[in-house]
Amino acid sequence: MSRHQLSPPPSDRPSTQLSRARPFSSQGSDSGGSQTGDSRSGGSTSRAPASAQAAGAWLPDPAGAEVLLVTGYDFLQGEVERIVAAAGGQLRVVADVADAAKYWDAAAAVLVGSDVRELPPRRRAPAVLVGLNGEGDSLWHLATALGAERVAVLPDAAAWLAEYLSRSRSPEAGGLVLGITGGCGGAGATTAAIWIAQAAAGLGVRVLLVDGDPWGGGLELALAAEETPGLRWPDLSDASGSIDPEQLADSLPVAGGFSFLSWPGSRDRQAPVDAATTGGVLDAARRGYELVVVDIGRGAEPVRMFAWDCDRILVVVPAQLKAAVATARLLHELPPVEAALLVRGKAGAALDAGLIADAVGLPVQGRVPELRGVTAAGENGRLLDVGKRRSVRHFAASVLDLLDGDIPVGDLP
Repeated sequence: MSRHQLSPPPSDRPSTQLSRARPFSSQGSDSGGSQTGDSRSGGSTSRAPASAQAAGAWLPDPAGAEVLLVTGYDFLQGEVERIVAAAGGQLRVVADVADAAKYWDAAAAVLVGSDVRELPPRRRAPAVLVGLNGEGDSLWHLATALGAERVAVLPDAAAWLAEYLSRSRSPEAGGLVLGITGGCGGAGATTAAIWIAQAAAGLGVRVLLVDGDPWGGGLELALAAEETPGLRWPDLSDASGSIDPEQLADSLPVAGGFSFLSWPGSRDRQAPVDAATTGGVLDAARRGYELVVVDIGRGAEPVRMFAWDCDRILVVVPAQLKAAVATARLLHELPPVEAALLVRGKAGAALDAGLIADAVGLPVQGRVPELRGVTAAGENGRLLDVGKRRSVRHFAASVLDLLDGDIPVGDLP
């Protein structure tokens, strides 16, 4: 469900024959964090804390946890051995894929080296593809072909990998990270993200809404919460290592019954936040909240920084041909996590949901209602008021129904 790698993928990397985004299964996805990168831990690349101090910050009881590494590279084996030791785990190294089959399903986590080209038959996808600096695009293509949940580029991602392996042995997998992005400009992804967070909070779910687009003008403006006290992204620019989830939650502002982390809605130049920081924040958010909704944005940087940490992704697409084409192109930039569409439009729109699903190649999970005055509500900070309407709650229910089993949702009022 999400993937993690330290070195960000080039935005112009060519697509492979396999789709980058995987359709949602009819029953949702493996909530235990297999495929799409352990839907419970951080995503892909560009987010791993780079300092070694992060590795030992959160180390659960390692009793009985075995990590399986499949590689014939001696240097890669040595790097992983040190990382697993730092995480307090036990490592089994097998050079041959066929020999690894008998240990595969029992392992707490399966790592494969970049020398592996195929998997044992009928075995789950590996948790992490492990490679070395300098291997470039080939790691991303190989991860897609193998269905790896994450990519770790060593030695840069050593601290992240140690912390990930520690979390994978914890009995508490953590919350679900749901990404929302627009298939085209102006699709309404921010609006949909706010309404989903609002509905989940109304059901008693502990929710965090994350503004993933530093160029989006500030999510807090849409919530009319720019004066609400609490941390914003620039306040976290100097954060390093593992972040305490309770301290993070206590420091964030609240609106609509949920916490939010926004870029400031001001014209001032903001302090940049690097990939290691965003990764640390999302790791802490996953441990501190039951649902983390990330308004990803559409730029290459937000997608790289946030999409690969998502367990699932919903793409908002207007019921228009041009929007469907733009959405199909966007999928090549998304990680191979479970994905579905949210179609925005009224009944009788230019294209119906079925045609859009066929054109894009993803199933439709819900229809974002086309309501009069929504644009003005976004400008005036009244989206939470609109979110109380019956049609909006019905839309949110269609999304939360998919997540039932992964988060403790009840019945919408």
